[in-house]
Amino acid sequence: MVYSNRPFSLSMTRLLLNELVVLGLIFASTPAQCVTDSSDVQALQVMYTSFNSPSTLTNWKTNGGDPCGESWEGVTCEGSAVVSLDISGLGLSGTMGYLLSDLMSLKILDLSNNNLHDTIPYQLPPNVTSVNLAGNNFSGNLPYSISTMITLTYLNVSHNMLSLSVGDYFANLARLGTLDLSFNNFSGDLPPSFSSLSNLSTLYMQNNQLTGSLNVLSGLSLTTLNVAKNHFNGSIPRELFSIPTFIYDGNSFTNEPAPPGRSHNKHNSGSGGHTSPASDGQSSDSDNGLSAGIIVGIVLGSLLLLVVAVLAFIFCIRKNKRKVSGARASRANLSVSTGNVHTETQEERVKNVAAVVDLKPLQAEPVMVERMSKNGSLNRMKSPITATSYTVASLQTATNSFSQEYLIGEGSLGRVYKAEFPNGKTMAIKKIDNAALSLQEEDNFLEAISSMSRLRHPNIVTLAGYCAEHGQRLLVYEYIGNGSLHDMLHFSDDGSKMLSWNARVRVALGTARALEYLHEVCLPSVVHRNFKSANILLDEELNPHLSDCGLAALTPNTERQVKSFFQ
Repeated sequence: MVYSNRPFSLSMTRLLLNELVVLGLIFASTPAQCVTDSSDVQALQVMYTSFNSPSTLTNWKTNGGDPCGESWEGVTCEGSAVVSLDISGLGLSGTMGYLLSDLMSLKILDLSNNNLHDTIPYQLPPNVTSVNLAGNNFSGNLPYSISTMITLTYLNVSHNMLSLSVGDYFANLARLGTLDLSFNNFSGDLPPSFSSLSNLSTLYMQNNQLTGSLNVLSGLSLTTLNVAKNHFNGSIPRELFSIPTFIYDGNSFTNEPAPPGRSHNKHNSGSGGHTSPASDGQSSDSDNGLSAGIIVGIVLGSLLLLVVAVLAFIFCIRKNKRKVSGARASRANLSVSTGNVHTETQEERVKNVAAVVDLKPLQAEPVMVERMSKNGSLNRMKSPITATSYTVASLQTATNSFSQEYLIGEGSLGRVYKAEFPNGKTMAIKKIDNAALSLQEEDNFLEAISSMSRLRHPNIVTLAGYCAEHGQRLLVYEYIGNGSLHDMLHFSDDGSKMLSWNARVRVALGTARALEYLHEVCLPSVVHRNFKSANILLDEELNPHLSDCGLAALTPNTERQVKSFFQ
């Protein structure tokens, strides 16, 4: 028995060992499936920090952690990749962070109905299909990176404070089916690339400051279109009247009434055209109960027509005697009457045009600038200016006539003043010394302003306005109140303590992203030519903002010395 049992024991031992090895491999590999991709983890950690580390995001961490394995709030994974981030309606504050582009596998991004602010990061997850940022406090305009998100099918940025023109970013978004830009402060004409949205079925643009015509939408296969409460004008394209739900009240169209046989909802901002059931009932009752009335009406009408015909015959006979003299008088008066009617029509047309123009806010409308050169020829700007035009008087008031107490900086082009406007907004005014300019012509100055006003990036100081009157050249920038990187490094007593290693990495990364935007995203590329730590401004959260971008076009082409980043 001993020898007979020995082989059985050896075989059982081998079997148990094999099973243990297999089980060990299974359990050893299981955690690896839950460990989230390191790029996704870092992007979510940066986002959590930007949200001010709220407790409502269960299991989220600023350092370490496993979003997929630990079931972070709102995070959905496939394997080790984050594919969905839905954290809507959690009362989140702060900003979105700056590493969203590292979420390479993310398909759904929903941050709606929170209290997020600042601009939308210019680099969003590149392969996302649905983005919902509605119901926040985002400012600025749409990021350029939207133009490269070719898988996007749904985009909702409604109920924010986005402004300026809607960027011409839609040429490659053939899959986009729903676009909601409503309840913002967008201005200017609709971008031409809207015509490329071949799959777009739903478009909401109500409650903005948009201008121009709707012609760019005429070739789209829309089922829902809402353009109410804007400043659109001109004629509504006939094709748009075939859209089942078309809402267009609160504009200045010349052909607002719907064509016969169709019902469009001009006033109701919630649904398409409809017919009242009550009116239908009344029509039916009238058709059934008025048959006898119709017959009586026909008889009386016939008698009345007969009497009128007899009276008209008698009247014509009496008027015939005075026909010749009356005809001559009519010819004499006709030219005068026609002239008066023509004059009145022209005056009425001018009044109507003036009324339409008054509806458009001066700040919101892109202006094609025309200037008369010295030789008498008319030069026309190629690009619209999206920045606000200020008067010298308004800037003098905001800076107390550019007094010394408002002076906050000085550079090679001129001095920078802090400006406090009556509405409580604080801006920075760069008062350019005309002696430092290489481009003295106003046309060229405005062309440079046009280029600078289109630069939109969270790490670039935004040019909000300009002034070009009475020989003055002034630039109005957003105000960054925490000083420059140069001052923080060299003149701040606590600067070394405030600029921790993580803060320095953030400054370097944000500034690098700004340069990447200028060199790679902008068309044509923008060369800074004066990159130094004094031109890197820091906000309260120590996020970098590169200043003086695009000013190289205003300076002489002299040789410059290369300066160190941390000089």
